[in-house]
Amino acid sequence: MVAAENDALPNAKVGGVADVVRDAPKALAAQGVSVDVVIPDYGFEQLQREYIGDVTVIFRAQPQVLSLFKISDDNTHINQFVISHPLFSQSGSVYCNDEPGRPFATDATKYALFSAALCEALLQGLITRPQALHLHDWHSACVAVLLKFDKRYDTLANLHIAYTVHNLALQGIRPFKHDDSSLEAWFPSLGYNGQHLCDPRYPHCFNPMRSAINLADKVHLVSPTYSTEVLKPSNYQQGFFGGEGLELDLQNQSAQGKVVGILNGCEYPEQNPKQVTLSLLYERIEHTLFNWMAKHEQLETSYYVAHQRMLQFKNTPIDGPLVTSVGRLTEQKVLLLCQQYGNALALDKVCEIINRFNGRLIILGSGDKALESIFTKAMARNANLLFLKGYGQGIGDSLYELGDLFLMPSSFEPCGISQMLAMRAGQPCLVHSVGGLKDTVSHNNNGFAFSGGSLNEQVDGLMTCLTETLTLKQQNPKQWSNIKANAKGARFSWEAVAADYISSMYC
Repeated sequence: MVAAENDALPNAKVGGVADVVRDAPKALAAQGVSVDVVIPDYGFEQLQREYIGDVTVIFRAQPQVLSLFKISDDNTHINQFVISHPLFSQSGSVYCNDEPGRPFATDATKYALFSAALCEALLQGLITRPQALHLHDWHSACVAVLLKFDKRYDTLANLHIAYTVHNLALQGIRPFKHDDSSLEAWFPSLGYNGQHLCDPRYPHCFNPMRSAINLADKVHLVSPTYSTEVLKPSNYQQGFFGGEGLELDLQNQSAQGKVVGILNGCEYPEQNPKQVTLSLLYERIEHTLFNWMAKHEQLETSYYVAHQRMLQFKNTPIDGPLVTSVGRLTEQKVLLLCQQYGNALALDKVCEIINRFNGRLIILGSGDKALESIFTKAMARNANLLFLKGYGQGIGDSLYELGDLFLMPSSFEPCGISQMLAMRAGQPCLVHSVGGLKDTVSHNNNGFAFSGGSLNEQVDGLMTCLTETLTLKQQNPKQWSNIKANAKGARFSWEAVAADYISSMYC
């Protein structure tokens, strides 16, 4: 497995791909499969690790020396590898934010070098040649490009490649040339077929995700529903997110039987006997807010308003539902909440509906700066809204445990993990019935779902569903209890996922 993230290692997680790369190898190992996992070294010097060797690659017309390390893993069937180079660790984080006009520039260069080093490590036998190479998202796509087009790797050209698309909206597009972060700048001597690699909307640009989709033996979408949605063109005006320009390539691969939809799994550890309480949640929130505040010399408005709101919550007992939401603030996640609804935002209307039932809404997440500002201002307007701009593991876990209803109105969701974590804790979810949300949440069975053929219909559906859901909780506690039990009893096991990987993706 080759990826940019891996939550089996510290500080190597940004999103759900890190959970998959952490958990899937364990499930595969339990079925007797030996798994090597490789990511860049973002600064893992403090870990116990074994030096395997150096590789030299020609990158940007200069020799670059990279080092391969193996990090000890308790599971004898799993080898955790990292590839070290100053370019990977200099930013101190997994991903970088580039200036406007040069999206992905820094990261695309970083992952192109990482891909070249991985290919060289395979060629030299520093990493055992696998029966299947499992690439994750656009960050590892250059591996497929090099193996198929660089004659140096001819002996590896027939390696079976499985490619997982975690989020089709992020494709890593860069120019073919005339930029220091471009395919020809990285690999000036590479002969390639531009028809396979170009972006269909910007033919002068290299599209890593499209490249891997066209070059892989199997293309994996992370839920059955999402694997059909991506075969259709996106229509943003109607609120539909599909193939994002790559639908024709995916249709072609699907016609050849190469596209598979396998839902990601969720781990189900033994229950933690420690009882989470509201008072403990508020303590965690206050502690986390203070830590966030301390990182900035000037007090941020969002943290000040959140702290004041938390104190109000703390001093006023709640006698209605606690609605929760945990996730990154991106258009994908909150587009519907940011639509105009009457004279206000849909988010304001959501707060109004929750307030009718004397409830509160707590949202944990960060991301897009403009969206963070919108949510901060909404918090100031709505006395029953607490928006926590950031992420804290303890707070997230507490919200899963304490919430009465988990809100996840994503415009698209390839798979989703937050709804699985909420359900695992016995918290029913209210979701937009798309992608993995449709595959995991069944309306009035283990949760609640809405849909709509346009943005306006989707927002209307959200409001109607939220009102009906909170009314059901208030008026029919027996049915609510059954739905809650069904949510808690739902299982999306990695064991089943691993079996599907072996039978559908690795052969």
